[in-house]
Amino acid sequence: MTAAATDPDAGTDEPSNLGALSRLIQDANDRGLSYQKMSDRAVDQESGTKLSKPYLQRLVSNPPANSPSPKQIKALANALNVSERRLKAAAAAQWLEYEATELAGYNDEVRIIVGHLAGMPESDLRRWRAMIEADERARRESE
Repeated sequence: MTAAATDPDAGTDEPSNLGALSRLIQDANDRGLSYQKMSDRAVDQESGTKLSKPYLQRLVSNPPANSPSPKQIKALANALNVSERRLKAAAAAQWLEYEATELAGYNDEVRIIVGHLAGMPESDLRRWRAMIEADERARRESE
């Protein structure tokens, strides 16, 4: 029997059974971004790849056996307003059980910032994440 079946409070804080990419989509939905709005924005301009509302819902409720393609990741990045790199890392974690543990390809400034964040309590991390995402959205909207 699962913890959810035996513990009435299990899963009330956060859906821990979701994979990393599914969680990103669910978090966006929880913050008020509807699946329809995601679908409207989920387009890779280069290839014309578009993600449907049912596909986005399925990524959360019943993820397919294979991860989204690179073109689908680009479309999803537009839908969620997050970087492709972040989505690729989430897809790797969800479908390949791969967690990046090094900061290859980043300069010393980024490594220092990440090292600083690594020691923070969860509540502070959520606050910093919200600030970084707000900055990312503002930059995209100004382009």
